[in-house]
Amino acid sequence: MQNINSKKILEVAKNTIKSEAEAIIKLVDYIDDDFITVVDKIKNSKGRVVITGIGKSAIIGNKIVASLNSTGTPAIFMHAADAIHGDLGIVQPDDIVICLSKSGNTPEIKILIPLIKRTNNILVAIVSDTESFLAKSADYVLKATVTSEACPNNLAPTSSTTAQLVMGDALTIALIESKGFTSSDFAKFHPGGSLGKKLYLKVNDIYKLNESPKVLADDNVYKIIQEITGKRLGATAVVDNQDNLIGIITDGDLRRMLESFGKNFNGDIKAAEIMSKNPKVIYSGELAINALQIITKNNITQIAVTDENNKYLGIVHLHDLMREGIV
Repeated sequence: MQNINSKKILEVAKNTIKSEAEAIIKLVDYIDDDFITVVDKIKNSKGRVVITGIGKSAIIGNKIVASLNSTGTPAIFMHAADAIHGDLGIVQPDDIVICLSKSGNTPEIKILIPLIKRTNNILVAIVSDTESFLAKSADYVLKATVTSEACPNNLAPTSSTTAQLVMGDALTIALIESKGFTSSDFAKFHPGGSLGKKLYLKVNDIYKLNESPKVLADDNVYKIIQEITGKRLGATAVVDNQDNLIGIITDGDLRRMLESFGKNFNGDIKAAEIMSKNPKVIYSGELAINALQIITKNNITQIAVTDENNKYLGIVHLHDLMREGIV
């Protein structure tokens, strides 16, 4: 049974989530013409997006930079405190500067903003206080207004930084849509790890690493066993004389055959008698993730690979996909 302290912890946690969720929902009403213009300016800019801020806003700024870069919008972070001590040179003539701040009135911001204005770069504010120095100085304002923090003392940046983060995400996704950024484009920026492989790794990159077990329709069971055992893929394709795929035999098919024939087993049994006709196949040019989806959906462990004319090329095994990290 929970004690009062445990109940209080649950209550505080739930209230925090509710408070921040309410703050985010209100952002919907703040998406206006300035937001549309900023998306258009960034889309057509020849420069980068330079994001700046201080404190917790700086941390959020770094995340927005990462999101923009990963979706095809060149961006860089410039810490507001470092900017007024030499790093302002990061800003180039065609860059668009986005400044994040809850109050918009911190000392560093008040020093930095006039310096940016002198360079004639477009200045965008993501700010809570729309009457602040930053808001009044900016060319465009993306309102991330919150009435209070989730913190019980209304001090620790919580709802305000969450609002900045969500506004940054809204900007990023709007740019993705505006630019027509596709999953193929996304793969170019994420070549490493399972995410990238799901977007670019093809069947053609995998099956060639394996041997290609195959038998003819008239080959006997000993040839089948030799091919399955020797090539170590748990199956063999059955092909005609032109290497067209006509069936597949798995080690499971062999076991079921032996159980069926029992003492009447005859080594002259032909591949055509025990093969599975119309096996699941995948074309060599398809994404490997598609092979995984077919394997998973059909509860099988390997799939035959063909070209678009049904020429047999090889086999992809579930273990191959696991090895590549896309499972």
